[in-house]
Amino acid sequence: MSNERQVLALKYRPKRFEDLIGQDTISTTLSLALDTNRLSHAYLLSGLRGSGKTSTARIMAKALVCQNAPTSKPCESCQSCQSANENRHLDIIEMDAASNRGIDDIKDLIEQTKYKPTSAKYKVFIIDEVHMLTTQAFNALLKTLEEPPDFVKFILATTDPLKLPATILSRTQHFRFKRISDKNIIHHLSHILNIENIKFEKQALEILTRAGQGSLRDTLTLLDQAIIYSKSIITINTVTDMLGMIDPAFMDNLFDIVIKKGDIRPIVQSLESYEVGQILDEISIYLKQKMLLNDIKFDLYIYDRFFKIIADSKQLLLMNSDSGFVLILTLSKMIEAVNLKTIDEIINEVNTIEVDSSVNPEVYNLREEIDNKNEAANQQLQEHLINSDIQVEQKTDNSELLFKKLIENIYNKSYDLGECFEKSFALSSYEDNILKINSTASGDCKTLLYKNFTHIKDFVVEVFGIDTEIEFEKIEKEKQKEMARIVQPSNSNEVGSMIEDIELHEENPSSCVASMSAMKKPNLSQVELNIDDVLNSKMTNTAIQLFQPKNPPKIKSKL
Repeated sequence: MSNERQVLALKYRPKRFEDLIGQDTISTTLSLALDTNRLSHAYLLSGLRGSGKTSTARIMAKALVCQNAPTSKPCESCQSCQSANENRHLDIIEMDAASNRGIDDIKDLIEQTKYKPTSAKYKVFIIDEVHMLTTQAFNALLKTLEEPPDFVKFILATTDPLKLPATILSRTQHFRFKRISDKNIIHHLSHILNIENIKFEKQALEILTRAGQGSLRDTLTLLDQAIIYSKSIITINTVTDMLGMIDPAFMDNLFDIVIKKGDIRPIVQSLESYEVGQILDEISIYLKQKMLLNDIKFDLYIYDRFFKIIADSKQLLLMNSDSGFVLILTLSKMIEAVNLKTIDEIINEVNTIEVDSSVNPEVYNLREEIDNKNEAANQQLQEHLINSDIQVEQKTDNSELLFKKLIENIYNKSYDLGECFEKSFALSSYEDNILKINSTASGDCKTLLYKNFTHIKDFVVEVFGIDTEIEFEKIEKEKQKEMARIVQPSNSNEVGSMIEDIELHEENPSSCVASMSAMKKPNLSQVELNIDDVLNSKMTNTAIQLFQPKNPPKIKSKL
């Protein structure tokens, strides 16, 4: 068969490692392995369909049977290279595991591994779609795959490596073929069309590449079809018509209507011949391209809203909703999404609102006059309050500062004492040399403060002055008061005695020093009774009556 009559996928199949498209890492690794003679006995090639697995396996096999083998650049002139290019070399055995998947087929293959190559240095076995082999066939292949003869090389190819047993994966060098990028495919298509002298539009090649979904073989097949349909002039219209896709110009018109909030009925009627799922996919691809191009018609919020709407619509389709209703709902929601504004936009609009000049100016004059009067009155009131509170604030600030200094001095004396003082005492006021302190002392803190009251008194004199008197106010539910006063002598050089008026044991009124007059109704145990009162009580009289017999026995004396 001549080259002119071959399809593009076969005519332009790579014959060297340099010709592989989008698999630079794999081609480099295999080339170095051949040049350095660091070869494995088995290779596994996996990846997407049309990514170059079978082509790589054949190039590798040709590099192993060339007369200069092993080499990464076959001579292409020797008999072995020519036979390999024509797929008729006796030492290259290619087997399709999809149609030869049984254990008998593997037994025949194992039998062939026992014989040396006829003319080449190696005998190469290429097993395509190896994942289709049965479990028994895999088990039969294991031993040979692990320890084949030195002249045998296995090259396995598959699109689904997950179906292979772990024992197979562990016995091979695994090369994963990645998806070929759109940029590389478009460049390759342009190169082929230039060689074939066929006119084309680049955007039409982009549509073909997108339809090929990363498979170079599928894209070349679509390119063959497009050349035939477009009569050797590939345009956007011919490609979209051939593939049944939406014209990009129509998509531009659709989104112009959506953004301008126009009538969507003509759009819906034009899209009746398309499936709604395909329409949603085309809209997603269109928006993705516009996002990459930074189209000024759309912003990030619009993209986010549109993609959410598309996702919701696809969910409705999965629920077997009416396709026409889903399409109308999608377009209507997109129009509504354009009307929504962000918080920043609303704030900017509010800031830029101008006063309408048609409004009566007297209203504004009256409002300004009222605002001025209110402002003047507020200012006068604030000045009055400030002037009246200056002295009080100054006194309060001074007394608070002195009280803080007192607490600090007590802390320096004893940390525990200072902690109890700060926790139990709070400043009430300081006027006319009288220091009023609110007290909440109780328990151990109260005992500690009572024992060290002399030291506290000295600190008060040191901070507030010699003539300072202290008044404590007990803060409790019953509002009892606890008073203490420091009386200084007239002689300033000596520290005078202190008169303490402290009501002790206020929490235990039943103690021996408790005041009986302070109790409203004392208990019986708290009253001092006489013996006569006990004998004349009702209880005693009742007991006498119970135990005194009515007829006492008469005792006769013998005397």
